[in-house]
Amino acid sequence: MTNPPHHEPDTPRDLVGIGIGPCNLSLAALAHPLAELDAVFYEQRPRFDWHPGLLIEGATIQVPFLADLVTLADPTSPWSFPNYLKTHERLFPFYFAERFHIQRAEYDAYCRWVSQHLPGLRFHHQVDAVHWNPEHDVFEVDYTRLDTQGGTPALGRTHTRNIVLGIGTTPRVPDALRPLVEAPGVPVIHAADYLDHRATLLTAGHITVVGSGQSGAEVFLDLLRHRPTGHEKLHWIGRTEAFAPMEYSKLGLEHFTPDYTRYFHALAEPVRDRLTTAQWQLHKGIDANTLAAIHDELYLRTLNGGWPDAVLTPGVRVRTAGRLAAGQVELHLEHLQQGARSRLTTDAVVLATGYRERPLGHLLAGLDPYLRRDSSERPRIGEDHRLVLDSSVTGSLYVQNAELHTHGVGAPDLGLTAWRSATILNSLTGKEQYPLPTRTAFTTFGLQQPAARMPHARQAGQLTPLVE
Repeated sequence: MTNPPHHEPDTPRDLVGIGIGPCNLSLAALAHPLAELDAVFYEQRPRFDWHPGLLIEGATIQVPFLADLVTLADPTSPWSFPNYLKTHERLFPFYFAERFHIQRAEYDAYCRWVSQHLPGLRFHHQVDAVHWNPEHDVFEVDYTRLDTQGGTPALGRTHTRNIVLGIGTTPRVPDALRPLVEAPGVPVIHAADYLDHRATLLTAGHITVVGSGQSGAEVFLDLLRHRPTGHEKLHWIGRTEAFAPMEYSKLGLEHFTPDYTRYFHALAEPVRDRLTTAQWQLHKGIDANTLAAIHDELYLRTLNGGWPDAVLTPGVRVRTAGRLAAGQVELHLEHLQQGARSRLTTDAVVLATGYRERPLGHLLAGLDPYLRRDSSERPRIGEDHRLVLDSSVTGSLYVQNAELHTHGVGAPDLGLTAWRSATILNSLTGKEQYPLPTRTAFTTFGLQQPAARMPHARQAGQLTPLVE
């Protein structure tokens, strides 16, 4: 969808969003009915795209469909997933399909539908810098309006009282493999680009998948299904001690509630840092259905005798890597439990090594004197997702999916998207635009709990006498 002509207002905006991924798209959708809020969102890409390289056929998102952009904050919103289905006359087919977890491609299509109908979204706009203007008590946001027709990009500036950063994540590439990823013509790619390269990968004699999380499992399964029986020539390795299932028990999932987020935020910084590392299986494990599908596929390939030519080895790290004269890649491996080392020669490598928070330093360089940091030089972030700034800054700067160190495993989780957006809008406007629940989990995290967050048990309602 092309950007409509627009002009910057004479007065400062109430809100500028930087980045249009699911987080800021949710914020834009919930901000839409707030007529008094002048908001605009900038995105350098030409349209909304959600991990296009991993929209593998059959792959599902790992949260229920109710965890859309708006429903858990406002079930009546016109931007809900059920309303998307109704608008496309697909509500009854979805009802009979009985799908609690929708496919990634469908979630991507739903978000794109929202992005194509919401006003205030500016694609092809690259934000270059953010500054604080102390004379006028506003943020200055400098951007470049990109031109897809070969014309000259146009520079612009807008002023705003508040900013929300939702610039997402960037692929994590291990240092040992970075030179190969950056070298032209070397068949080493990150899983984020998997579908763009799948056809070429399938022609390789031997393929290695590195990474033992959900993306690694999905890529391995997809490659396995497209390789001939008995000639699979696949290797799957990862650092974790096992190809472990993601924690998906009902009480375990309560770590992705606002209750746990508040509890985590109140912990001491060293405790939060220890928990972030220890809780990997809450959000970096593998869906049990995906593990079952991999085992089923491998088992089917034993029906006529023999074993598939596939090696699955957890507990392995890549020490170094290099390119051989024949164009192959040599991986130097170390088994973390045995201490054993070996070499693996392969024709192509897919790095399912996850993502990291996109660095904020370049974008926020102009605000660096105002930022308050923790002992590890990370931004301090309040419970309402607002960066702690110098008291001289009267505006607010919020972040989404950049607060793992302060808000825990729920920070990147789609299930908390609507709640987080509502929290930010309530904080930004100083009003309860979206009433939020006081309690969201049966688990009581910690011994010290504010009484106001422990609602009384629901009382039985009074029966209304029938009129004779």
